[in-house]
Amino acid sequence: MRPLTPRRVAWICAALGVVLFVATVISLRMGAYPISITDIVKTLFSGAIGRWNDIPGEYRSIVFTIRLPRILLGILVGASLSTAGSGFQALLRNPLADPYVLGVSSGAALGAIISLIVAPHTPGAIQLAAFAGAAATTAAVYFLGRRGGQLDSGTLLLAGIVAASFLSAIIMFLMTTLSGRDLRGMAFWLMGDLGSTLPSNPLPWFEGLFLVFVLAAGAIYATSSDLNLILTGEQEARHLGVNVHRVKLVVYIAASVLTGLAVSVSGTIGYVGLLVPHLMRMMFGTDYRLLIPTSAIGGAILVVLADTLARTIVSPTELPVGAMTALAGAPVFIYLMRRRVR
Repeated sequence: MRPLTPRRVAWICAALGVVLFVATVISLRMGAYPISITDIVKTLFSGAIGRWNDIPGEYRSIVFTIRLPRILLGILVGASLSTAGSGFQALLRNPLADPYVLGVSSGAALGAIISLIVAPHTPGAIQLAAFAGAAATTAAVYFLGRRGGQLDSGTLLLAGIVAASFLSAIIMFLMTTLSGRDLRGMAFWLMGDLGSTLPSNPLPWFEGLFLVFVLAAGAIYATSSDLNLILTGEQEARHLGVNVHRVKLVVYIAASVLTGLAVSVSGTIGYVGLLVPHLMRMMFGTDYRLLIPTSAIGGAILVVLADTLARTIVSPTELPVGAMTALAGAPVFIYLMRRRVR
């Protein structure tokens, strides 16, 4: 196996970045009003250098007001879920772990439903309440998952499963109190939706979201060398000087923040945090110094392509993004599982 160097990491991430750019251009092209790839590239280049007068008015509106913000949100959500998934799989030492296994998504969904009941017409209330619900669930599962003053992976997993089950029961009860219109909107949001959360001026909003993503993903990446050692065994990692408790705490908090961030702005989009890290391991190996950045870019690619299909396959009607990732992810994961067994 070739040794992992910073140059190799940079080249692999750059190659995936090119794939992400191609997926972005394809997504910008497709829609009710198709635009040629040449016009898309010209529009993006003119916008990047500030020559807005060279862009036709309809292209400026479609590309920069409607499609590009949604694509950027998809990139953020996909990168957050896949990074959190790789972190949780290392934390729990379980390849079947995903960002939703510890109940964070259920807490976010409960917060969103409560905000819809209490303040149904307040802008941004659903997103703030969903993130607050995710944070509260993260804290509760953390205290339930401790054993002997330490964060125990098995106890944490059981606490997350119990919390998710309990919160799901509350969600089902509260959804029966919603009106027909609110019920349909909440059900659509729970299946994953990138189109209903964008504000009228998305730039400051995106800056805040990407700042949170960079901080949380950077915290996980800072522990990548320690995670490689922990996967060989916690006792062995301690003998090599790794502060296992600190690493677990950092990964748990950072991955929960990424999950809460993604769920609060898009609802529940499944299989991204479960499938993408597996694919990246098959392609590039298990070293977390490479797995974390490639998972982030791979998750962004997957969600952008899934959202493109969701809004075009039965146009003008939109499908939930989570439905598209589940339809594509479940068969692929079954194939990977059977291949690993063989």
